[in-house]
Amino acid sequence: MTTAHELTKNQTLVFNTLSRADGPLSAYTILDQLRGDGFRAPLQVYRALEKLLDYGMVHRLESINAFVACAHPHNHSHSHGMTAFAICEKCGQVSEFSDDVITQRVRQWTTDNGFKQTKTTIEIRGVCAACGTA
Repeated sequence: MTTAHELTKNQTLVFNTLSRADGPLSAYTILDQLRGDGFRAPLQVYRALEKLLDYGMVHRLESINAFVACAHPHNHSHSHGMTAFAICEKCGQVSEFSDDVITQRVRQWTTDNGFKQTKTTIEIRGVCAACGTA
């Protein structure tokens, strides 16, 4: 994968770990998976995650304090809009999406109320279609 950003070794390792994961990972889970690659302290993971977040390559899921690789790392239009996540509480599957109508409604509300928006993330928790029919 090529990006507009030159990644450090640690950033690459953290991003690849998240990209291969079946679901969101906590920083400590990432640390455990990368101990064989020389990671010793949580700070190493957090520094890499901070840059990857800045680059728009990963997202933090606030409600579960975990991270996922961006589903659209080459499409940074969502960095100016709204990113939404549907999180299955049974299997842990995370679906990332954006919706122009919701984004516009949130922008209109912030404009109407004089609220200076810096970041908008919507997290929907529930049961995915696969788990709902199982």
